[in-house]
Amino acid sequence: MALTVSLRKFLFLLLSITAFIVFVFYWSQTTLKPPSIITTFENSLKTRVNQDHFSIPTEKTWTYKCESDKCVRYHYLTETNGEKRVPFMTCSMTCGDVNVWPHPTRRVGVLSSSLKFSVESLQLKMSTSFHEVDRLYRKSFHVFLRELKQIQKIEFFDHAKVAENERQSFNPEDKVKPSKCVKSHCDIINFIVEVHVLKSGNVHIDLETDESYNLTSTLDNNNMVAKITANTFFGARHGLSTLQQLIWYDEEDDLLRILSRFVINDAPKFKYRGLMLDTSRNYFSVDSIKRTLAGMSYAKLNRFHWHLTDSQSFPFVSKYYPELAAYGAYSDRETYTHEDVQEVVEYAKIRGIQVIPEIDAPAHAGNGWEWGPKKGLGDLSLCINQQPWKFYCGEPPCGQLNPKNNNTYLILQKLYEELLNLTGPTDYFHLGGDEVNLECWGQYFNETDLRGLWCDFMLQVMNRLKIANKNVMPKFVGVWSSGLTSTRCLPKSQVAVQVWGGSTWTENYDLIENGFNVIISHVDAWYLDCGFGSWRQTGDAACSPYRTWQNVYKHKPWEKMRLDGMRKKQVLGGEVCLWTEQVDENGLDNRLWPRTAALGER
Repeated sequence: MALTVSLRKFLFLLLSITAFIVFVFYWSQTTLKPPSIITTFENSLKTRVNQDHFSIPTEKTWTYKCESDKCVRYHYLTETNGEKRVPFMTCSMTCGDVNVWPHPTRRVGVLSSSLKFSVESLQLKMSTSFHEVDRLYRKSFHVFLRELKQIQKIEFFDHAKVAENERQSFNPEDKVKPSKCVKSHCDIINFIVEVHVLKSGNVHIDLETDESYNLTSTLDNNNMVAKITANTFFGARHGLSTLQQLIWYDEEDDLLRILSRFVINDAPKFKYRGLMLDTSRNYFSVDSIKRTLAGMSYAKLNRFHWHLTDSQSFPFVSKYYPELAAYGAYSDRETYTHEDVQEVVEYAKIRGIQVIPEIDAPAHAGNGWEWGPKKGLGDLSLCINQQPWKFYCGEPPCGQLNPKNNNTYLILQKLYEELLNLTGPTDYFHLGGDEVNLECWGQYFNETDLRGLWCDFMLQVMNRLKIANKNVMPKFVGVWSSGLTSTRCLPKSQVAVQVWGGSTWTENYDLIENGFNVIISHVDAWYLDCGFGSWRQTGDAACSPYRTWQNVYKHKPWEKMRLDGMRKKQVLGGEVCLWTEQVDENGLDNRLWPRTAALGER
């Protein structure tokens, strides 16, 4: 027994000594390892908190090489011979074709080498005779600087400060601060962005706006000049967006990099490049809308079609008719005030985007319109929440404006007036017109020509729009396509039909043959809500299958239709649509991107 106890003590002591020796040996070995691996893991622990703010983590153990125009990953500690580590972004930006999206349509020439600099080196040199262009572009440049500071991990976004800053003016030089760069660290000490806007002082985009730009670079010692030349603010704004895409963060150097030489000449193929967001089925905060606008600006989309209201809710707070939101909003907090709309419009304007609000009419107008009888205005809308819904509307809940109540037209006129004042001058205004159900009206009116009743309604609201716009008719009035848009009552020179049906439907050919201008939003390619199953107990699923980014990208209906040059001019452009029966702002980004960027390229 005594021997057994002694043996146990001996074995325990031996085990302890062995563990100690292994421990000491392990730590002594670390001094022989390359300093990079120790630094890697020490730094990763120290910077863990900061790194969590960014979506792309630092990959210190990997390096990338450009092989056959593709970046191939290698283990830095075992597969390199002391070469400097190349981060993925640096490889990606200097390997293969230029990484600008949408790809420039005219001329592109770049060198694959890159130069290091810091955001403090940047300053704006503005040259234009148009005061409002100068003011607005300086705000755009401030956004450009702030986003580069975020990329370089100098500061994080504070959305409240962003909203406040974008309402202010900025120092004429727009310089961040004296550069911290020294020649031993940076290739560029002074980085001048020289901008020339030559021909137009208009800061409200229209379908005649020249959005072309030319972007070139020159380097003299450690001084770089990126020169943007355009005829309008909008072209120059696109040039700034392209310049931003030529810049990236290199975590190995902890600096920004830019391609060393570039010549880019670019212009959009279509004048109308849009995104529609429905904020009625589900409410979307102003911040989520602004985030969407920022994404649009990177893809050079220029029209934000804001589907403000529908049968489900009426979130817009009218100063003339607050009852609409009082009865129609989901809650007091789920509304858009005048200040909210102005904030969205200003945010969009700085980024070269026009906001196009839509109050859908006459159909898709239910909740929010039921208060008329209590105020002595009669029935403003009919069939509100009527069942069975499939007989009286395209989807529940039902509601369709009363075409024989003059108060309905007066309210629409005042709404148009408010929205036009909030969004600014425009040559395009959307009236809705989607999925009108003649059976709804047929219950109330002994009319033999319900199509004629629809014509009367549309012509009336067009006249009210003209009055609301200070007796000036916008060049184009947008309406959704339907079985009624083929009715010959609509003035084809003024109406732009947003075609949402299938790309093979005959209406695509008929509308163009009949002389209408069209904006394409085909459900089988550019409806981003499709592919998530049925959301109602009766009727077909909303639409399926899911539209991949490849579907969006490959869709070229003007080629399949074999339009000649004259008829192709009737295609003003295209727009992706996100109806929100099955999505709220928590899933917004995932539904929109990258598919909406594919539309920008198309």
